[in-house]
Amino acid sequence: MSLKAIALGLLATSALIGTAVAQDKIKIGVSIPAATHGFMGGLNWHAAEAEKRLEAANPNIDLIIVTADGPADQASDLEDLVSVHQIDALVVLPFESEPLTEPVRAVKQTGAFITVVDRGLTDPSIQDVYVSGNNTEMGVNSAEYMMTRLGDGDNIVILRGIPTVLDTERFDAFMATIEGSGINVLDNKFANWNRDDGFEVMQDFLARFPDIDGVWAQDDDITLGVVEAIKQAGRESEMFVVGGAGMKEIIKGVMDGDALVPVDVLYPPAQIATAMDVTVNHFVSNGPVTGSYILGSPLITKENAAQFYFPDSPF
Repeated sequence: MSLKAIALGLLATSALIGTAVAQDKIKIGVSIPAATHGFMGGLNWHAAEAEKRLEAANPNIDLIIVTADGPADQASDLEDLVSVHQIDALVVLPFESEPLTEPVRAVKQTGAFITVVDRGLTDPSIQDVYVSGNNTEMGVNSAEYMMTRLGDGDNIVILRGIPTVLDTERFDAFMATIEGSGINVLDNKFANWNRDDGFEVMQDFLARFPDIDGVWAQDDDITLGVVEAIKQAGRESEMFVVGGAGMKEIIKGVMDGDALVPVDVLYPPAQIATAMDVTVNHFVSNGPVTGSYILGSPLITKENAAQFYFPDSPF
């Protein structure tokens, strides 16, 4: 056999091996909302960091991250992950619970392993794994702090996120905890986990209610807008705000003794990295990984804030 024939044979064998290796790659789609606010900016950053770490440690893993600007955009992304990338697994943080339930079910029907993050689907039977902060604990801890400061006849307003399972869990737990305390909830409105919406909703509350003793903002992006509205109205000495997530600006304020935002409640954006770790482990570990992974939501106070402060993080 000539050297040329041998060389061509080696090239063909190499191409076949390369094709086999490519086919052996485990493809995991990661579908998350775009960085429309601080928490999602932090979550996108943690997803990218996890992708680099996990692919370096597992050469047979291909993580494909896609970001969406809304539910319809995310549903389209899921179709592409199946039809174009032929994924073996999906890690999904639904933009909204109800509109994404059927699109995720369609991915499940292809045989893909499904990990749902944070905003649960309306049908939990679709998921193999669920990863989230502890929304019930977040609501309870926020309410319990409120009750250390307020009592019978005091008034609060509540700014909620968007209509999702996790928002309902937080709200229901909060309301159940303050039941019987005598604290009056003047109103609650959705603020879409958004600073600008938080500002507008709080402006409305301030215009309608002359007596507000406390604000449960539930989320640190909302908190920024709430604080701005309160300060513009010159009413910062009348009330305090309880947010949530662990944004570095809020944590710094807690550390410094900011009377307007005296505490925060943790809800880590790094949960996306946990979800990606668990999903990869389904393929590379011989241990079971199905079930729920619920991360803690402790109360952050001036005394413990330093351990939750990460000045170099994007959130």
